[in-house]
Amino acid sequence: MSLGNNLFNARKKQGLSQEEVADKLGVSRQTISKWETDETLPDIQQAKKLSFLYRVSLDELIEFDYESKEIEKLIENTDEKLYSKINWTNLWSKKYPILSKYHEEIQVDKYAYKIENLLNEFRNEYGYTDTDTFLIFKDILFCIFNNQNK
Repeated sequence: MSLGNNLFNARKKQGLSQEEVADKLGVSRQTISKWETDETLPDIQQAKKLSFLYRVSLDELIEFDYESKEIEKLIENTDEKLYSKINWTNLWSKKYPILSKYHEEIQVDKYAYKIENLLNEFRNEYGYTDTDTFLIFKDILFCIFNNQNK
């Protein structure tokens, strides 16, 4: 996504018009339009003002992704009871079909035993709760995945 799109989405999320932003920054509405269409770029001082006005960090403004922000917000606001009712495997299987069929191909018990031993080591050595242990393990697996895909 371009900086212009990021600026547009961040402005819309705050419910501001181009005119309102222009007035607050002391620039013309056309300047805001040019920033949002990637014709020109705001200077660093204007970018800092925009990040303050849009209530996002400068980094977030540069990399602002409206859809991912909405997903993050949805996850943060999901009640734990509702969260536990969601069948995550079925949900993710729609995007990653392997999740619905690997049970037929892999001896899950064989690997589950090994993983359970590793999780028990985490619990015993560091005193983590079951939830914390699983979250840490998930994060470690994600780091390995990212490193292999670089």
